[in-house]
Parts: sequence; structure tokens; C-alpha cells
Amino acid sequence: MDAERGRFIVFEGGEGSGKSTASLAVVQRLQAEGRPVLHTREPGGTPAGELVRGLLHQPLTPWAELFAFLAARAQLVATVIRPALDRGETVVCDRFAPSTFAYQVHARGLDPVVVRTANAAATGGLEPDLVVYLDIPPETGLARKHGEDEAIRTGLEDLEFHRKVREGYLLQARAAAARWTVIDAAFPPARVAELALAAVRTTLHG
Repeated sequence: MDAERGRFIVFEGGEGSGKSTASLAVVQRLQAEGRPVLHTREPGGTPAGELVRGLLHQPLTPWAELFAFLAARAQLVATVIRPALDRGETVVCDRFAPSTFAYQVHARGLDPVVVRTANAAATGGLEPDLVVYLDIPPETGLARKHGEDEAIRTGLEDLEFHRKVREGYLLQARAAAARWTVIDAAFPPARVAELALAAVRTTLHG
């Protein structure tokens, strides 16, 4: 008998939102309870994806940037995410397609229809079962990251760009409210992780 397909959980947020910290806390809690969980990230998660992550430090045109992200995503979905889901594992990924629509479509201004088609080709139509979005004003998030090394140039854009990114996330959250949980990232990290874990458990047991 085939294993039941696993659930695909994505953590999203702007710069300095604490999504990586929250996702790790959730993964560690689930693993401690004996649940098989795979934790990965975008861009990255595979040797090819990590090379693309380095490429994204370079000044690319908006379309070149998009296709770099999609190349990393296609590799990650085919070689890591889908196999884990097919084994019945829970997959927790830091960033996925919602980042593309927040950064490259809403903030960069790329054509959403073209981007949606290209993303569907890269992912084979894979959609998250749950998106946990950590919402924070960009002024606060960027202040948190001040002085950190940033591997991806989107993190180095100006404040107005990051305001558009936030708008792009909130538009998606409203359009797909049944699959999105929005958490105030200004809460202490332990509280954010607690709220995220509750949302994830609801999805896992739904």
C-alpha cells in the first residue's frame, strides 16, 4: 500500500521577518514528536540550487532573476520536495512561489500571467497545503537585518521596493485565505513559533 502523500508547508515573509527561525522551531518540534519532516529552503536546497543562490548576488535583469529562481525551484521540486511528499513526509520550505509573486511580480512588475505559466512549468503545478506568512513592516524588518551579509540582491533594494513586496504578500493572503495564515512577526520569536506550529498542526490533522 502506498504511503499517504505528505503535506507541503511554506514559510514566507519579507526581509527580517524571522521566517527561518520560526520554520526551524516548528520543524524541531514536529521531529521531536516523531513526525518525519524534511526542512529545505529557496533558493537552494540542492547543489544546483545553492549555485543559483550565488548567482542571485549578481545584478540580473528582472526576467533573468525570475528564471534563476525558477531553475532552482524546478530542481528542488523534482529531486527533493516531490520525493519526500511521495514518501509521506511533511516538507517545510523557507520560501516558494509566493515569494515570486511578491518580489518579481508585485515589486518588480513582471507580467503575472507569464510568471504564473512559467512557475507552473517549473513546479509541475505543485501548490503548498499551507503558507505561513510572517508579516512585518519593512522598516522594522530591514532594521533587524542591518549589518548582515545578504546573499540575494532582492534583499538590498530600497524601502519602497520592500513595501511593494509586503503588499504583494498581503494580496495573496487575502486571495487564498483558506490556505494562508498571517502572523504578526513583531511578536516575540517564541510566540511566532507557537502560532505557526498551531497553524501547521491544523493542516496536518485536517
